[in-house]
This record gives sequence, structure tokens and C-alpha cells, in this order.
Amino acid sequence: MQNLSVSFSNQQGHALSGILDLPEGEPIAFALFAHCFTCSKNIKAATNIARALTDSGIAVLRFDFTGLGQSEGEFADTNFSSNVEDLLAAVDYLATEHRAPSILVGHSLGGTAVLEAAPDVSSAVAVCTIGSPFRPAHVLHLLSGSEEELRQRGQAEVNLGGRPFLMKKQFIEDLETKSPASAIGSLRKALLIMHAPLDDVVDIDNASKLFVAAKHPKSFVSLDKGDHLLSQERDSRYAGRVLASWASRYLPEEDEGASDSTATGEVVARTGATGFRTDVRAGRHNLIADEPGSVGGNDLGPTPYDLLSAALAACTSMTLQMYARHKKLALNAATVRVVHDKVHADDCADCETSEGRIDEFRRSISLEGELTEKQRQRMLEIADRCPVHRTLHGEIKVRSVLD
Repeated sequence: MQNLSVSFSNQQGHALSGILDLPEGEPIAFALFAHCFTCSKNIKAATNIARALTDSGIAVLRFDFTGLGQSEGEFADTNFSSNVEDLLAAVDYLATEHRAPSILVGHSLGGTAVLEAAPDVSSAVAVCTIGSPFRPAHVLHLLSGSEEELRQRGQAEVNLGGRPFLMKKQFIEDLETKSPASAIGSLRKALLIMHAPLDDVVDIDNASKLFVAAKHPKSFVSLDKGDHLLSQERDSRYAGRVLASWASRYLPEEDEGASDSTATGEVVARTGATGFRTDVRAGRHNLIADEPGSVGGNDLGPTPYDLLSAALAACTSMTLQMYARHKKLALNAATVRVVHDKVHADDCADCETSEGRIDEFRRSISLEGELTEKQRQRMLEIADRCPVHRTLHGEIKVRSVLD
């Protein structure tokens, strides 16, 4: 994943600070992430969700709202409406500099702001809220004893999450004018609502109200055991993976005419300019290959040698099942484990090569079922007849050409 620091201006001319998280290779889509109330783009939940999305090939822009984090402006002069304007400025930035966002994501009040902005984002096909209140005014309970002072004096210093913020009466007045019902009802986009049942900041009843107000297609996912901020990495990474999988249903399918032909027996692999992530297509099946972090990869998929070992293991298991069915043997399951390594040739007693290193595949076969010892030994012999096994032992030529 590549992280780019970006900056763009809002309607007031303030420079908003953002981070654009890019996947390895060409992004399949762009997403815009709105952080929670008084949070920043660098909150763990935002970072982990962005990482999960980029692992699925989706680029993510997360930014600081006006007056927060590294963005310009005074927080006291902002309100819910200005947050929505900031979101639309971020949409314009992506549309101008990269690609208009297909996915809008908001955490807590950021999700409520995303719902308000979404009808004006024609490029978006999918919207996701995470722990979001049904009404923007829900956040007023966080002001505790400061709300009355705000209303009477026009401004007050409010403690939010252990940090002091100067707020003005207009913030409250703006919240109280906002009703989400019309925005949600006219969304005309797929909606995913994620909420933790144990959320003690925004009660899960808010998720119920959002779901009832929304029209199909709509989905709900419970973030079981998570808290409001998704402070545990496992919770935020899970939310990101679920979001990526859900959103894939609404993103345009890859233009088959623009991709390489994958006729029967042909495998196509494509690697971008950075990293080792490789998109592999075998027929109509897609998968990702990568290298571990220890050699500069991101560990997004199996290594090439892992795939080679997988081919031998799968072929062996299929061959054993085929033989068992043909002979009507009581084989319930065959589990094959393969480990690849490079060993010194002089450590191999039955190898023709005597110098340097050789490739060694250690294969362990577990057979489940009521089989006699004779049948088990015969199955071990049959394993060596697996076509991939024979290919690895036979003469191999690789012929390369430039297209």
C-alpha cells in the first residue's frame, strides 16, 4: 500500500489535509472516508479500514475536517453543514485529480454526514455507515453540562474525549435543523449499516432507525464485541474486509474486452509498478499472489512457490479421491500437506544431481476412512501418479516470447 499526503481547498478556501491510500496496481475504485466527531484521519479505525480496502484494490481518501488534525480553519466556526461541504470538496478533489468516488464511508457522525452528502455524489454507488447516529443532534449528549452555557453565552469551551474545544451556539442550532429522513429516503444507492451492539456512545437503536428509514438495497452487519471507536484492530480490519466484499457487488465488473484472454489452460498474471502484488486470472477465477513483508511484499496472497505447492497438494488429493471412487474404497477425505524447500544436493541420497541445491517437495498425506493397510499403501503409490507430480518429475520446457 502506498500513502500519499494530499491537500485540497474547501468552499471557505481552507486547505484540508488528507491521506490517499493506494493499492498495489491500478485501483478498481476510489472510496472517501469521513472520520468520527472531533477525530482525525489518523484514528486507528480509519487507518485499518483503509488498509483492508486497499488490500482489495480500492483506493481510499481520508481527510481531516476543517479545524481538526492538520486541516486549516477554526473548529469553533464549523458545524454539521460545513462537514458536509468538506465532504463534497473532497469528492471534487478526487474527481479532478484521480477518479470520482464510488464508495462513501463514514464513522460515527461522519457517517451521518456521508448520508447527508450522498444524494449529491452521483458517482457513488455504495454508502457505508459505522456506528453512526440517526440524527446529527445525537452528539449533543457529549456536551454534558456545557450545552446550557453554549445556548446562553453563545460560546463555551467543551471537553470532548479529554480535549478542550471551543464551540459556538451555531453548532447546536445547525444540528437541530438537520433531519436525515429525507436524505436517507432519497439515497438511491446501496447502503451498508455497521454497528456494535455494545456501543455505549451511539446506541444500536440508531442503526435500527437508519435501516428502517432506508430503501433497498440495504444491509446490516453487527460488529460483535466492538466498541464505538473500533479501537481493537481486529474489529476495524474486519469492518474493512466486510465493506470491501459487500461493495464489490455494486462496483462495475472488469471490462473483459480490456483484459487479457484467459482461454482454457491459460493463466494471466499482472503486476503493477510497485510492490509484488500480482493479480492472477485462471479462466474465470481470480486470485492474488504476493510476497511476505520480509522480502518487500505485503503478504496479500500466497507466494509463487506456495501456489506451486498448492497445485501439487490439490492434484494429489483429487487423484486419490478419483481412484477411491473408481475402486469404491471407503475414503471419506484426503488431506495433503506440501512443504517446498531448497536443499543441498549431497543431502539427497536418491537424487541424480550431486552439486548445488535442488528443489524438494515434502508431501504428507492423511487418509480418513475405513481402509486396510494394503489399501493405504496402494493409495500412497497412486499419489505419485498425480499429473502435477508427473509434470514436476518429467522434462519441462518454458518458452517465452514478447507480445
